[in-house]
Amino acid sequence: MRFVGIDLAWSDRNTSAAVALALEGDEGRLTAWEDGLGGDDEVYTFVREAVGEGPGLVAVDAPLLVPNEEGTRPCDLEVSREFRRYEAGGYPANRRRFGGRVRGEELVRSLEGEGFVHSPYIPKRTPVRQVVEVYPHPASVRLFGLERTFKYKARPGRPIEFRLSEFRRYREHLRQLRSPGLCAEEILRMDPEGLRGGALKRYEDLLDALFCAYIGLYCWYWGQDGYQVFGDLETGYVVVPKGGDTHGGT
Repeated sequence: MRFVGIDLAWSDRNTSAAVALALEGDEGRLTAWEDGLGGDDEVYTFVREAVGEGPGLVAVDAPLLVPNEEGTRPCDLEVSREFRRYEAGGYPANRRRFGGRVRGEELVRSLEGEGFVHSPYIPKRTPVRQVVEVYPHPASVRLFGLERTFKYKARPGRPIEFRLSEFRRYREHLRQLRSPGLCAEEILRMDPEGLRGGALKRYEDLLDALFCAYIGLYCWYWGQDGYQVFGDLETGYVVVPKGGDTHGGT
């Protein structure tokens, strides 16, 4: 099995990142990564080359189904109610915000043409060709036992030194993942010190893509006992790991 995580920019004017893991024993091992993918074709090509014609699970941090023209998807409201106290609420997604073109939906259509199934329900340790929507912030709360999400993103008044320390915390938590494990030292040994602007944003996207790939692996490894689906395939959904000691969370 291959597991691909994609931090998909909502607009192709911005770059996206993608990471591929291969299951070896009880561990996901890094096989490929890109931190500056441009248009839809580049994202699609990465998946096709990383997975080939075999089984693979693609976990995407971006809305894959947005039927509502305005407002917020019910699943994003559910995630916000559950995780607001951890500062991990959902972002409102609607078609107007995307200008009528939802990149995630187009990626799903391309992957369906390659035999991938779009479904939030991931069978336990069963070979699949499947694509799902995930969200790293609530996943980090559950898998890492956080009281608040990591504050590595650029925000007004947030000092760069603090952001860099949060990136390092994020990186160390990824290193400590077990059951299944994660072996991705080519990425995890990168140090953000000295990165600024677009280079730091690409580093951020790459870590998120790596975590997305792991989220896909974790949900596949534990099956329905190991994840929760907020929403559905009619109104939109998000898959979030349950985490906790029962399922090997740290």
